[in-house]
Amino acid sequence: MPEVERKPKITASRKLLLKSLMLAKAKECWEQEHEAREAEKSRYLAERIPALQTRGLSLSALQDLCRDLHAKVEVVDEERYDIEAMSGMEGRKKMFDAAKSPTSQ
Repeated sequence: MPEVERKPKITASRKLLLKSLMLAKAKECWEQEHEAREAEKSRYLAERIPALQTRGLSLSALQDLCRDLHAKVEVVDEERYDIEAMSGMEGRKKMFDAAKSPTSQ
């Protein structure tokens, strides 16, 4: 019995059109998610961080405020560094343990 060449159920142009429509929809959804994340981020920051009031402060009060802010930034940077160092050590430790295990050979 000779092989009958089957025609595709969907034409190439229709397939391309559907693909472009799907990509457009995916891009639209991604942009909406991105905007929603940005709005949530702004809302969260506005809720958690009060607006900085510098109007009417004297020079010494502004200097004190800057010192306080620098001290807080330093503390946060130290914590971030510690977290990054610990996560880096944990990641290296896991890779080393995986390389030593007999199942990886």
